[in-house]
Amino acid sequence: MATAKHTLVAIVQDRPGVLNRMVSLFRRRNFNIDSIAVGHSEFAHLSRVTIIVNGTTATVEQVRKQLDKLIDVVKVSDITGEKMTARELALIKVKATSATRSEILEIADIFRANIVDVATDSLTIEITGDEDKIDSMLKLLQGFGVKEIARTGRVAMVRGTLGSPPKEEKTKTRAHAKKQA
Repeated sequence: MATAKHTLVAIVQDRPGVLNRMVSLFRRRNFNIDSIAVGHSEFAHLSRVTIIVNGTTATVEQVRKQLDKLIDVVKVSDITGEKMTARELALIKVKATSATRSEILEIADIFRANIVDVATDSLTIEITGDEDKIDSMLKLLQGFGVKEIARTGRVAMVRGTLGSPPKEEKTKTRAHAKKQA
């Protein structure tokens, strides 16, 4: 079976230790995480976690099911096959001299990127888009000398449908089961 990048989206309780338990599950299964992004969701006290992993459909589905069993995980979906909107943010610090500055600005303009910091010897560029767009810009900037890169990893959601509210029964049932254990 061929491996491919999979996008998992989890809605989790916004509590200390949740992310550690999730990542530990991947570590125990010797599964590498390509990227992970966490932030508040549209639901109070819940966070959205976007995890990008490389694996076969069967192994990723097994990990998804195991994630779904964790007490603070409300819902996990593999949205790889869905129509989705996915973006990544990158900050790229590039060496810049007075001779190269205008050429770097032109490249940033072509990619609809923003200059967020200007120093005497560098420019910091903010770019948002899919991974291919960011990789293409990085390739063009390599010739100038990239000093530093910070990338968020992919965040994604399914297109055209509203987010479904988490199942309250699951949250209550898991909390109740944990108290009895």
